[in-house]
Amino acid sequence: MGEETPSDPALEVVASAARPLAVVAAAFEDISRMIDGDGEGPCDLRVAPFSSACSLVTVLFGCLGFAFKFAELEYASKVNDLIEASKTYNTLSSILEHDIENDNVRKQGSHSRNLRRVRLGLDLIKALFEQYLSSSDCSLKEAASTAYDQVCAPFHAWAIRKAVGAGMYALPTRDQLLMRLNETDASVKKEMEKYIDSSRPVIEYIDNLFLSRNINLDW
Repeated sequence: MGEETPSDPALEVVASAARPLAVVAAAFEDISRMIDGDGEGPCDLRVAPFSSACSLVTVLFGCLGFAFKFAELEYASKVNDLIEASKTYNTLSSILEHDIENDNVRKQGSHSRNLRRVRLGLDLIKALFEQYLSSSDCSLKEAASTAYDQVCAPFHAWAIRKAVGAGMYALPTRDQLLMRLNETDASVKKEMEKYIDSSRPVIEYIDNLFLSRNINLDW
């Protein structure tokens, strides 16, 4: 038998949690406070707590079923790379600076490129929640399709977009999603809004890391 892959403690916590969405929302509230310096002004975000919080989101992709398996696998691999990077780099800024010095920012497999992909994953979940809450008549398929088209489709090849579109028909219903998240209509709205509000400054922070160094975001 092969060696078992070490599991991320943070992921174990959310996987066993009674309400995984609530755990994720709380984690990103913590991260947004770190960025704000607990009210004392912006500060550099450390890789370790950021990657730990991001690992929790993997469970949310899993709750969406087969349709988002592609996103779950890609997202998880990029997060795991950042978890490993946290053993070498203290802050997200230091990761980017190192890759700039070595001309590796856009290179396949670089920490900076993986950071961009993790950022897309966070934004995809945020956009999906925004669409889900936009109307009680909005199906999960409609919410996910719109979110994917907004966030990820511009960066994916035609074959991937086609496969994703076909997979959207396998998404759970709203009621099935509530069961998987162990939430009610009222509580899921509260927790989704928490994630939307707390992930927004995190996403903006990551974008600004690149933009402030004259690196555009069209990749």
